[in-house]
Amino acid sequence: MQTIQKIALALTIIGALNWGLVGLFSFNLVEALFGVDTLFTRVVYTFVGLAGIINVGLLLTPFEHTSKK
Repeated sequence: MQTIQKIALALTIIGALNWGLVGLFSFNLVEALFGVDTLFTRVVYTFVGLAGIINVGLLLTPFEHTSKK
């Protein structure tokens, strides 16, 4: 997996965890850390969104099976 895809996957996981917190506890960690409707909050959301788009490539890539002999 390429470095960019690994970074994108990490950002996607962070975004998913944030949405989980919002859904379960009505707590937005990104806004709690960086403020509501601040530039940095919008940048974080933008990067998470771009990461999700990059990870679409993972859906289109076949899995490689590795077998130990």
